[in-house]
Amino acid sequence: MKNKLILFLGLFLSASFFAMAQDNISPSRKQAIDSLALEKVKDLSKYIAIIGSKETQFSEANRVMDRAEELFAPGAEMGVSSINTQEIAYYKVRRYFERLMALNYDRVNITWYDIQYISDLERQPDGRYVGVITIYQRFEGTSIETGMNYKDTTKKDITIYVEKKQTQIAGRTIEFWDVMLGDVRVTETSA
Repeated sequence: MKNKLILFLGLFLSASFFAMAQDNISPSRKQAIDSLALEKVKDLSKYIAIIGSKETQFSEANRVMDRAEELFAPGAEMGVSSINTQEIAYYKVRRYFERLMALNYDRVNITWYDIQYISDLERQPDGRYVGVITIYQRFEGTSIETGMNYKDTTKKDITIYVEKKQTQIAGRTIEFWDVMLGDVRVTETSA
């Protein structure tokens, strides 16, 4: 009986190890995932510029908000800061976009630059991989009527989630690695 229990535990542990090994990401797959994550961050940058622009039609901004929301994991939040206060406010993604669209400026220009990984993907107990991409955001808002001109540069860290998903194609189940953006945390703001 004891030998059967040891044999069963040995088989169970080796099967568990094999299942975990299958979820490990090969170097070539990791490179493709890194490229996809960076591409999604660049897409977000474009979407934010479109949503924030006062030249964007309301219907187009809403369409772009829908597309931008698809990049994020459920419940993700985005940080907002200002050089006028130490406070950092966090909003759910959709609310952040709505507030961005409603900013009280005649002209808004938002650019992201120096986009890069600052932490490698690390496997989590739930099987997902998590990493962090850092970006710098330059914000410029101008109000013609009041002559108000606001500028700041914010360093932000974007959490990246990578998990294995399944889809059906022509009746076959296909597994793939998907990248979702998580919280966007403000780490510093300067003039």
